[in-house]
Amino acid sequence: MKILIPVKRVIDYNVKIRVKSDQSGVELDNVKMAMNPFDEIAVEEAVRLKEQGKATELVAVTIGPAGAVEQLRTALALGVDRAIHVPADAMIEPLNVAKILAKIVEKENPDLVLLGKQAIDDDANQTGQMLAALLDWPQATFASKIEMNGGDFSVTREIDGGLETLSLTLPAIITTDLRLNTPRYAALPNIMKARQKPIESITPDSLGIALQNRLTVIKVTEPGKRKSGIKVADVAELVRRLKEEAKALS
Repeated sequence: MKILIPVKRVIDYNVKIRVKSDQSGVELDNVKMAMNPFDEIAVEEAVRLKEQGKATELVAVTIGPAGAVEQLRTALALGVDRAIHVPADAMIEPLNVAKILAKIVEKENPDLVLLGKQAIDDDANQTGQMLAALLDWPQATFASKIEMNGGDFSVTREIDGGLETLSLTLPAIITTDLRLNTPRYAALPNIMKARQKPIESITPDSLGIALQNRLTVIKVTEPGKRKSGIKVADVAELVRRLKEEAKALS
């Protein structure tokens, strides 16, 4: 089984986001970047499948600026066999990402596409579903448990009402949720070996994709600051404030 793992370069989740002074976006200069955490989970799950002898080749792909190669090197150090970089400096909307990935799928012919359920920068949660629609492949989103039985997958996914288990036949799309696994750290020897693994560069033009955004960012602002709380003297005052000020009680 061949697995394709799309990964995305995002601001490290430990970094405090700063909005640009002109409110055109968030500040990226001299900011630590990292692989999207949900994609790290997808990489870890793919590596585990290979270690179990259920996958033969792992291919990572990213769409982004030249610096995104760093995240591909991370994936290679974690156990991915080779990587593909699609250069793109501007913001790429989920539909364009899905179209590019669909072309990569046609080229690579994987049995499974395993990716994070969403990216922490835009929280769109659209790429996996759009890719499944374009390919007309079965999909299982928000996977918290993945089991392979012969040539089929049993995927437990988290939904509002609890857990749902789906049975998928390959080829298929699976998007990963937080509780699926805990990603490993790359060992130093593997980091050094990753420098020798191949990274192929493919332009959107060579794939026949014209990158045309349909959305325009008008303004980016920081969320409003939370108001400080107050202390009440007794339960009676609490009830009165909830009823008269917060309008939480009738």
